[in-house]
Amino acid sequence: MDYTVEDIDKILEFSSWSDRKKIDTLLEMDADLYCNLGKDSTKTDRENAHKQSRKIYKAIKTVDSYQGGLFLRER
Repeated sequence: MDYTVEDIDKILEFSSWSDRKKIDTLLEMDADLYCNLGKDSTKTDRENAHKQSRKIYKAIKTVDSYQGGLFLRER
């Protein structure tokens, strides 16, 4: 099943899923965001992808604070 950013809360609430599976699913969503960007993507498209990516990383931080913190570090 394909998940979107709107499904983040639903994924976090799955009690039958392990933390690893939750994080993997969230990272798949993040990868899909950036795979859908191309040369013809506008600056707004790239900014929206970045904002959604941060939401995903914050969700990962609720599952695993160390790993989520690594993703949220500024470069």
